[in-house]
Amino acid sequence: MDRTKSLKKIAKKKIWDLIIIGGGSSGLGIAVDSASRGYKTLLLEKYDFSKGTSSRSTKLVHGGVRYLQNGDISLVVEALRERGIMRKNAPHLVKDLSFVIPSYDWWNSPFYGIGLKIYDMMSGKLGLGPSTLLNKDEIINLIPNVKKKGLKGGIIYHDGQFDDARMAISLAQTADNHGATLINYFGVEDLIKEKDMISGIIGRDYIEDKSYEIMGKGIINATGVFSDSITNLDIKKRKKTIVPSQGVHIVLDKSFLDGNHAIMVPQTTDGRVLFAVPWNNYVVVGTTDTQIEKINIEPRPIKEEVEFILKNAGTYMKTAPTFSDIKSVFAGLRPLAAPKNNEKATKEISRHHKVTVSMSGLISILGGKWTTYRKMAEDTVNTAQSVAGLQDRECITHNLPIHGYDYSSNWKNPMHFYGTDIEKIENLNTEGNSSISEEFFISKNQIIWSIRNEMAINLEDVMARRTRSLFLNAKESLRIAPKVLEIMAKEMKKDTNWIKNESTNFEKLVKNYIV
Repeated sequence: MDRTKSLKKIAKKKIWDLIIIGGGSSGLGIAVDSASRGYKTLLLEKYDFSKGTSSRSTKLVHGGVRYLQNGDISLVVEALRERGIMRKNAPHLVKDLSFVIPSYDWWNSPFYGIGLKIYDMMSGKLGLGPSTLLNKDEIINLIPNVKKKGLKGGIIYHDGQFDDARMAISLAQTADNHGATLINYFGVEDLIKEKDMISGIIGRDYIEDKSYEIMGKGIINATGVFSDSITNLDIKKRKKTIVPSQGVHIVLDKSFLDGNHAIMVPQTTDGRVLFAVPWNNYVVVGTTDTQIEKINIEPRPIKEEVEFILKNAGTYMKTAPTFSDIKSVFAGLRPLAAPKNNEKATKEISRHHKVTVSMSGLISILGGKWTTYRKMAEDTVNTAQSVAGLQDRECITHNLPIHGYDYSSNWKNPMHFYGTDIEKIENLNTEGNSSISEEFFISKNQIIWSIRNEMAINLEDVMARRTRSLFLNAKESLRIAPKVLEIMAKEMKKDTNWIKNESTNFEKLVKNYIV
């Protein structure tokens, strides 16, 4: 991906088939679907790809055990099918992960066991493995530091795991490989209408501070929690279509979860589900579900949410974590489609997606979840075909390999998510393959590659999404920031003022990830 080339394409292209607003999981999935069908596709992202919700998940590709618990059968069936497709198309990014549910009440294991057997059956041929009842000793063998007092036994079941931000970058590259044009740090400021029908957008390149009028046959709003900001450009003061819900995760040292298995807490103190998931030699624990009013691109974790996670995680861990044990904390906003009954709790609002079309032809994709991104994209492009008057073409993403596809990917390699690009990265500079941090893997070559091939613009792009350094260990990320900036400045030919500004901005950002 090359940002300069993308801007030149905008200047030359007279009219696009589809213009996609938003570069999260929904928008990127739509770009892949649209481009692979042969449509002239443009994606515009106001910030960086997956800057918002799409980089802040629990890192799970799953059907949703809790949705089964809530009786949302159709969503579970769809998500389980998409989980299998996602793993098949991106084996370097998605893997099987076993989950252990420790039981401290004799009736829990049979109760959840029945539900998980139904979960297995729904998976069909795309299942990742059968759920199994385990005794106390088997649970301890799998999770050596699980809380042993009162432990009766438990269950093991299988779901998927991935790196959300890396999946997003790979989707962007996949779309690019199929001819799509993608640009980050490019906002949409208004919609162009002809005879009351939307015919294009007015956008601004925030890097060069330059305005553009871009025409398109179909305009798609895929901005997640910010959907209403785009729909309001179409219809002023319309009713809200999104109910945002905040989810918070904490990251702990791997010592809090011995072994390679995740823990699922099926019943927390307020009825929510909690996960403790091994990730990049750390442990991600979450999430919360809190309805909020104010939407922010950098949501701040609420102290009470962090306390909730620590309290409930501690009941299942031999050593209960404290605030001082937290390496990083991050918050994300779920773009839940607004229900008719506004009094519903967020945990009860459906995670199903909706595709809507306004009277002026604005297509919006609302709701959904990472696991179903491909189906969301398929439904959106199918709708866009008729709205934009495009030639009818079949979706091919069921069997479309994601950029870097490598079935033999070695997950012990900290660079496994690059897939077939690993060798290219390592060959950039033979002296640049070692990690510049002892806490997590981040190399000089990765930094250079992210600038040359992944459209990384600033320090945050590299530390938060091209690598996951900021999400893994905030203080360590701050410590190595000067070294990373040195490498970036040399590659991008930036001066000392740029380094100073980037350093200041990153220091402010890191405060959101430290408690």
